[in-house]
Amino acid sequence: MSEPPPVDRAAIAADLDRARWALHELLDHATAEDFERRSNGTRWTNEQLLFHMVFGYMVVRRLLVLVRVVSRLPDPIGRGFSRALDAGTPVFHQINYWGSCAAATVFDRRRMGRHCDRVIAKLQHSLATESETNLRRSMAFPVRWDPFFTETMTLEQVYRYPGKHFDFHRAQLTLG
Repeated sequence: MSEPPPVDRAAIAADLDRARWALHELLDHATAEDFERRSNGTRWTNEQLLFHMVFGYMVVRRLLVLVRVVSRLPDPIGRGFSRALDAGTPVFHQINYWGSCAAATVFDRRRMGRHCDRVIAKLQHSLATESETNLRRSMAFPVRWDPFFTETMTLEQVYRYPGKHFDFHRAQLTLG
């Protein structure tokens, strides 16, 4: 059996940079009215949704730790953990909504760009130093939490997740 090709870290790193630059473009060109306007298809304002988009990158930092730990446990434990998380989906969605509302008051339009820069820099560093073995580690995921979660995700897929989340929500913004 041959080894799979190495993970394309450059592509993942480029996608992280792409989203970071896109966020700065959005922040730089939006007006005060734009930030306060409701987004399309969510209960958030554009400013709250922009923070939620940044939050996707913040969550990945925690998910990386979780995958590194849970992937070392027996599969039945990982699947059980995922099922328990899925069972808590309604509570998760409420926390996700209200947490983004509250956090956008701290990491507002003036601060979220710098915060995103720091988070993505940390993701870039961990990606660059991650072993190929770790990038192939996987665990069961709570698929009801996010449309981009799959039943099983590798660390590589977790690194790729926030760009999908960012692009999905970017289409919901109602900026100028």
